[in-house]
Amino acid sequence: MISEPVSIHNSEHYLWGGTSEGWHLLKRDDLSVIEERVPPGGAEVRHYHRHSRQFFFILEGQGTMAIGDRVLVLDQHQGLEVPPLVPHQFRNESGSDVVMIVISAPKSHGDRVNIEPE
Repeated sequence: MISEPVSIHNSEHYLWGGTSEGWHLLKRDDLSVIEERVPPGGAEVRHYHRHSRQFFFILEGQGTMAIGDRVLVLDQHQGLEVPPLVPHQFRNESGSDVVMIVISAPKSHGDRVNIEPE
């Protein structure tokens, strides 16, 4: 079956972290593609996934990823893979919004273990 084109205008929307938002561009058990917008100061709780492998790709802005014992800055059009069981935290320490695509295989929802309290 061929699907219809998707965008943030016709996809399921959700809020997270108080000020950040996401859109499920593809929501399947084996694969998830999400577009997220993280405003300045927005951040995830440090966590890991038991099974999900993720790829974060910055479309706009500059984000910071704490992964394992490293802290990496991701600029526009850069991406980073996060394997299962690796603690990570995405943060926006810049002065403008970060827009990114997060691809997870299998889906990451329900597979997350928080290291810090939310």
